[in-house]
Amino acid sequence: MIQEKNGTWVSWNENLIYDYKNLYRIENEQELQDVVSKADKIRFFGTKQSSADIAAGIETLIDITTYNKIISYNDSEHTVTVQSGLILGDLLEAIEAKGWCIPCLPDINTITIGGALATGTHGTSGKLLCEYMTSCTIVLADGSLKTITEGEEMMDAIRVSLGALGIMSTVTFKCEPIYTLHVKEFPENDSEWLPKINDRLKKHDFLRILWMPHTDHGYVITGDKIDPDTEIKEDLGPAYLKHRRTASKILYKYSHVYPWITAIANKIIHKAFFSSTKEHKGSLYQATVTKSRGSVIELAEWTIGLNKFPQVFEELKTEINKWSNKSFIHIPMDVRFIQKDNSWLSYAYKEDMVTMGCVSRNAATADSYEAFKSIEKIFLKYGGKPHWGKRFAAKNNQLTKIYAKWEDFKVLRQKMDPTDKFLNPYLTKLFNA
Repeated sequence: MIQEKNGTWVSWNENLIYDYKNLYRIENEQELQDVVSKADKIRFFGTKQSSADIAAGIETLIDITTYNKIISYNDSEHTVTVQSGLILGDLLEAIEAKGWCIPCLPDINTITIGGALATGTHGTSGKLLCEYMTSCTIVLADGSLKTITEGEEMMDAIRVSLGALGIMSTVTFKCEPIYTLHVKEFPENDSEWLPKINDRLKKHDFLRILWMPHTDHGYVITGDKIDPDTEIKEDLGPAYLKHRRTASKILYKYSHVYPWITAIANKIIHKAFFSSTKEHKGSLYQATVTKSRGSVIELAEWTIGLNKFPQVFEELKTEINKWSNKSFIHIPMDVRFIQKDNSWLSYAYKEDMVTMGCVSRNAATADSYEAFKSIEKIFLKYGGKPHWGKRFAAKNNQLTKIYAKWEDFKVLRQKMDPTDKFLNPYLTKLFNA
C-alpha cells in the first residue's frame, strides 16, 4: 500500500478540485479494510470521469485503480470475479478471449468496475451493467466484510448505491457466450426515427440514436445478432469522419460566449459527419464501445419512461429551438434504451426507460451551459431521473418524488453507516443527512 499526504485531487475534466490530507493506493482487500476501519470519513475514486461530485471533497481518499486484478473464472457457470478497481476495458478483453461477453455495455471502456456499478452505468437495449452482477463483497463502515448474493433483498439496494453503503471490494459477473453484431448506421429525420422506436426495439438486438439538436435529424444505429461467418459489405464511411471531434472543438470554441453559434455549428457537423451511412460487424464490445473520449467534456443525462419519451422529446425540442433561449445544445444527444429491473436506485426500477445525454464540449465553461438547466427542468416535470454519475442539481426533496425506494435506501444507509463515514459534502446534501 502506498500513502500520499497533502495533495490535490483533480477530476478528469478539471471541473472538480479538492485538497486531501491522506490518499491511499491499495492492492488487496485487507489493506482496503484497514484504511476504512481507521478513517473517520473516507471516499474512493477510480478514473475520475464522473461529472457528479461524488468521489472526493474530504480529507481521506482511496485510489481504487491499483486494486485491479481478475480473481477467478468459473467456466461451467460462465462467471468471472474481479476486484472493483479493474478497468472495464480490461475485463471485457479478458472475457472476450474466453469467448464470453456481458450482453449490454456502456459506450466507454475506461471506467472502473466499482465506479460503473455505483453510478448505474448502462448501455442500450439491455439492463444496467450492475444487473449482470450475481454477487459482491463490500467493506462496511467498521472495516468488516459483507458478501451479498443474487436473490437477497440487499442486492437490490447495493447494485446502484453511490458508494454510500460501503466500498465495493470484489464483484462476480454472469457472462454469456460472445456474439457477433451486424451494425448499420444512417441518418433519419426526427419525424421518421421517433415514431419507429417501439418497432425497432422489437426488431433489433441493439438500438441507439444520436440526436442532433437544431437540425431536425437523428443518426440511427441498429445492431442484429448474426453468425460470425456471415459476410457483409463493410462500409465505415469517408475517411474524414475521424476528424469529427477536432472539428467540433473548433466550431464550439466560442459557443459559451455566443450560444447561438451552436445551432450553426450543429448544422455543419450534421452535414459533414452524420449524413453518410455505415455498415460493419463485430462483437458488442468491438462494434459499439468507444475506446477513448478523445477530449474532455461535461455531461448530464436524464431518463424517462419509454411511453413518455415522445412528449418529453417534443417539448425539449421546442424549448431549445427558441432563439430567445440560451439552451443551445452541442451534438449529439445520446438516446439509449434500458430494460426494467428491481434495483432501488436504478433509473429503470419497474419500468422500461429511455435515456438522453446532454454534452458540453467546453468542459471549463459548463457552469454557464444553460442546456443542463433546461433538460433537467423538463425531465423533472415528467418524473425523469438523473444519471448518478453525471451533472444534475436535484436534491433530496425532488429525488424522493421520483425514486420509489429513495426513503427506504436512506433508512438502510443510516443503518449501515450511522456516522456518515462514506458521505462527502455533495452526498450529504443529496441525502439530506
